[in-house]
Amino acid sequence: MKSETLMLQSLFAACLLICVLTLGAMFATPSIASSAAVSHAPVAPMASSAG
Repeated sequence: MKSETLMLQSLFAACLLICVLTLGAMFATPSIASSAAVSHAPVAPMASSAG
């Protein structure tokens, strides 16, 4: 019973660490770089069908 409890606690700690690292990476990434990358993306010309 003790080994199962230890395994579950270590799994919980590993999952918590992964979640914290993922959230930290999302908050640490500057949003200016992602918006600049989007603004330089190629845009297809829109064709109007009026006529």
